[in-house]
Amino acid sequence: MNKQVNIEQILPLVRKPGRYIGGELNAVDKTWEEEQVHFCLIFPDLYEIGMSHQGLQILYHILNQRSDALAHRCFTPDVDMEAALKARRQPLFSLEQRRPLADYDILGITLPYELCFTNILTVLDLAFIPLHAKDRNEQHPIILGGGAAAFNPEPVADFFDAIVLGDGEEIVEELTEQFLQFKQQGQSREEILKQLSTLTGVYVPSFFQPQYNGSRITSVEPLLPEYTSVMRRVLPEMQSPALVSKPLVPIVKPIHDRLGIEIARGCTRGCRFCQAGMTYRPVRERSVDDIMELAEAGITNSGFDELALLSLSTGDYSCLGTLMTKLMDRFADEYVSVSMPSMRVGTLTPVVMDQIKRVRKTGFTVAPEAGTDRLREVINKGISEKDLMDTCQDAFALGWNLIKFYFMIGLPTETDEDVEAIVELARKAKLEAGQGRGGKVKINVSIGTFVPKPHTPFQWEPQISREQSRAKINRLKQILPRKGFALKWHEPEQSYLEGVFSRGDRRLADLILTAWQKGARLDGWSEHFNLNQWQVAADECGIEMDTYLRERTLDEILPWDHLHSGVDRQFLEQELADAKKQLYTEDCRNGGCQQCGICDFETIKPRVNEKKEVSLPPAPLNREKIVKPERTAFVYRVSYSRMGDSRFYGHLEILQLIFRALHRAGLPVLFSQGYNPSPRVSFSQALPVGIESRAEYFYVELGKPLSSLAQTITNLDAQLPATITVTDITLEKKVRQASYCAMYKVTLDEFSENEIQQQVIAFNALDQLVIERIRKKKRRQLDLRPLVASMEAQGHDLFVELLHYHGQAGTNPREVLEHGLHLSPEQALLVRIQKVEIREIETPA
Repeated sequence: MNKQVNIEQILPLVRKPGRYIGGELNAVDKTWEEEQVHFCLIFPDLYEIGMSHQGLQILYHILNQRSDALAHRCFTPDVDMEAALKARRQPLFSLEQRRPLADYDILGITLPYELCFTNILTVLDLAFIPLHAKDRNEQHPIILGGGAAAFNPEPVADFFDAIVLGDGEEIVEELTEQFLQFKQQGQSREEILKQLSTLTGVYVPSFFQPQYNGSRITSVEPLLPEYTSVMRRVLPEMQSPALVSKPLVPIVKPIHDRLGIEIARGCTRGCRFCQAGMTYRPVRERSVDDIMELAEAGITNSGFDELALLSLSTGDYSCLGTLMTKLMDRFADEYVSVSMPSMRVGTLTPVVMDQIKRVRKTGFTVAPEAGTDRLREVINKGISEKDLMDTCQDAFALGWNLIKFYFMIGLPTETDEDVEAIVELARKAKLEAGQGRGGKVKINVSIGTFVPKPHTPFQWEPQISREQSRAKINRLKQILPRKGFALKWHEPEQSYLEGVFSRGDRRLADLILTAWQKGARLDGWSEHFNLNQWQVAADECGIEMDTYLRERTLDEILPWDHLHSGVDRQFLEQELADAKKQLYTEDCRNGGCQQCGICDFETIKPRVNEKKEVSLPPAPLNREKIVKPERTAFVYRVSYSRMGDSRFYGHLEILQLIFRALHRAGLPVLFSQGYNPSPRVSFSQALPVGIESRAEYFYVELGKPLSSLAQTITNLDAQLPATITVTDITLEKKVRQASYCAMYKVTLDEFSENEIQQQVIAFNALDQLVIERIRKKKRRQLDLRPLVASMEAQGHDLFVELLHYHGQAGTNPREVLEHGLHLSPEQALLVRIQKVEIREIETPA
């Protein structure tokens, strides 16, 4: 039986249809019937966010390497896709097989951050799965959660059957083994959940019952005598590089379009506001050799031109200088750059910076967090103003012109002077550290409102109100100089809602459901966020959201007290006391064990490489560009077809896909010069999304001639999706930007042959067809009739020849169908169009 969801009549109507078609390089599509346990891993946000998430990829590959299980993926659809699926009563589906989510045994939903909570309901609703766990039966999948926000999942606990706390690599294997037994024994849903509760790190919310007195929670009562609390699962050491050697390569450009390599997990710095720094302890580093193996395999199998070294504090990696030198020695000649998105002030050394810029200057953000040394002592940041100035001075001296600073407002004990010091610190960085660089130096200041997080020393502290947050941001806007500075901020309204959910309890499930029913969607995106929906919903539910921002006392029950991160409560309380005394807690890498409670020093312990310093000759300073000797270019024209699902790739997506295919095929592509070298590849005119083509091409400039055109076609074809086929490669004298005439075949099955003939006759009789376009707020008129060289009907097929003059305004088949044959915009999007052939023509004078 064909279980595929039919979306052929939906995709042409939605924005970025490439989000929903799957087919990414290294995606796994195993035979359904041959696997016993079927997972669908769901990231509750748009494709662009979810495809950047490292955890999802790790679990995807672990499950698909098993011989008894498969894992597919799904992301929250955008609002237009949600509406289209509902209008046609089509269920939400997996990317790999377009199979309804309700067919899977387990739906594993990531809980990455609080503002995605309504997206979980969108996914379940579109899958035709009851929203509340209590309403599901044996025919429904088990809904499993996990991720950073799982350490207080109480606001969404009613929607989940079970939730994993901590690292998922081992537990997902144990879950699979358990499920094999469940299916063989035919166990009930209740029995399955009782068995899952025996696994370390698995939380079954239905086995705990919160008790309340007014607005306060008084206890969380366990309903099973042997199941009174849940301890976080800790992976003793980083797993084999082979698990993630074939990264998924996205089609639609994600927010982080690069090869991510997790070089370490956990952090020992002890910043008192940082939930991840507490809940991912202890630190576990990969070896340099393992990282090099990951980089080698990942770049070879993906074609990415950037790799990112990921950890909570990449600069603390013990062998960073050695690692950077090895990476750049290996990849610089291939124009693969290295970025480090989470650098700590004081760890971004000149050696590391000079290695980074060997290919291109990837940007970096430094996070002072607070404007004064006093407040940084409160939060245990462990850096001084001098550390920051030294880092900025090194960066500017090595040629960087832009540095991004990240600060928080509303931190415990913060004063007006602390806020205003943010501006003073930015000024000093520009004027003193950037001395001698003139007006080239720029500082971007990003501001976020402090949100107290569970399992941190500041979990008891209050969060400032929206009004206070807005006032602080407005003050910074007033006093930050305009020239050479830019101020960005996270909207206080979104931080407010994040704060409500961060320390919320199960009563908020009604609020989430009500707000979702009123239209709350994609709350992490400012263009969709609407606090008023939440306020109206809160009034209907009788919930005072402001009460969730209040200060907690040390003796009161917290909604997550039955969920343990492994860090002792006594340690958190002592850290809170030390914060108020401005006492520094040393990094346990350097200052010995700080008695946080996570390590047993047998299985669970810090795993840190022996620190080795790298000695390099001093690099020249203030290099203005990467100088590469000019090489003879061999120009080749590559012709290809785009059929089937590839018609839904956007032009920029095709460009990136081709660049990476050329890299993986090992072709000696030449690059441009300058700070950001790019492949010397020139593409034919952009094809509108949704149109197939048998007549696309691009020019590529190579450093040496191809020995066999036929073999190159074979090699390049192997690196492209099955829906894209290389049809020819020819050696050319130069890159030509020519005018051409293109023949399009339009299939009009919804119309009778007589209707089509009459429309064609009427169109061919026209002397002109003037339309109005708006470009950059200016209205312009264009006569489409001279651009249509011919139009002829053959049965239900329409053949249209369009003239495309280089450097001049042109048209496309859909525009001709709308204005010339009077199809509606939706009809023009839904008809099947194919570019059949092209021929070059002279450009008119």
